[in-house]
Amino acid sequence: MTAAIVLDAGALIALDRNDRRMWAVLRVATDEDKLVYVPAGVIAQAWRDGSRQALLSRALRHCDEVPLDGVLARAAGLLCGQAGTADVIDASVVLTASTVARSEDTLVFTSDPNDIAHLADTLGVRIRLELI
Repeated sequence: MTAAIVLDAGALIALDRNDRRMWAVLRVATDEDKLVYVPAGVIAQAWRDGSRQALLSRALRHCDEVPLDGVLARAAGLLCGQAGTADVIDASVVLTASTVARSEDTLVFTSDPNDIAHLADTLGVRIRLELI
């Protein structure tokens, strides 16, 4: 049983496009008091015009935003350097999932499983991925 969920930009875009599967995931998580985490950079990737993104705005009310502070930013940059990648937002997703996974069973919903898996492997953590 999954106790926490981390969403990447693909998951937020799916929610914004009224994807039934992702809305069901969010509904079940909310009903079961599961925590749903979204790194702030992920929100930046999906947010384009709040006046036209009512669904995304509604979805984010059920999520815990993880700030991209100096500590997380440096860790994401370091992880990208170690992995030979450049997407610090994907790195922030993996770092968020790895932090949460220390105390809970965590599932990452992603449209980019190969990059997320590579970053997780580089970090030496095992996270569960669900393709959107």
